[in-house]
Amino acid sequence: MIRLQNLTKMYTLNGRHKLVADDITAVFPTGVSVALLGRNGAGKSSLLRMISGAMLPTSGRILSNGTISWPVGFAGSFNQELSGEQNCRFVARVYGVDTDEMRDFVEDFAELGDHFYLPLRSYSAGMRSRLSFGISMAVRFDTYLVDEVSAVGDAAFKEKSNRVFNNRLANAGALVVSHSMPMLRETCQAGAVLENGRLSYYHDVSDAIQVHLENMQRGPTG
Repeated sequence: MIRLQNLTKMYTLNGRHKLVADDITAVFPTGVSVALLGRNGAGKSSLLRMISGAMLPTSGRILSNGTISWPVGFAGSFNQELSGEQNCRFVARVYGVDTDEMRDFVEDFAELGDHFYLPLRSYSAGMRSRLSFGISMAVRFDTYLVDEVSAVGDAAFKEKSNRVFNNRLANAGALVVSHSMPMLRETCQAGAVLENGRLSYYHDVSDAIQVHLENMQRGPTG
């Protein structure tokens, strides 16, 4: 369970204020995958970052009685001078996962061959995505945070990625940001719509998608 208590987030730039979370109080239940919907710039990614702990709110609290992932596929904290294997072992130690088991899983999953043992600075964007997604899946969390992640590679690799992710969700929940409504309908049971700093929760993802589409049809707000 993740509980937001009076969560507020305001950005200030050149004297102008933008409120992306306006005194939000909400609960995301344990084991439920929730689609997080909203306009571009509404604050969906900021909300995920606050829940992950990567960003502090202006005020309010985020409480949880389970483990929460970093945004799935995020590679920004990797050390570019270390190899894929070394980055993998570092993350395993941070999260208390058996280093050899995690290395074996990621090496098999990412299909990087000898590059797994080369520095990240030599990786292509696709190789980085394979490594970061593999490391995200190697650590089991109670809730996964997903921000516009799509599997990379050929059809067989995409199918494998979706299969592993769906396997994780069989015993966990998720907060998912995506512009793909079919993907959200397939992955999520519930939904939440962020509009003008307010968050509305819906137990049926179809209801959330309908409200979001109606918001979009009304055009931009303030």
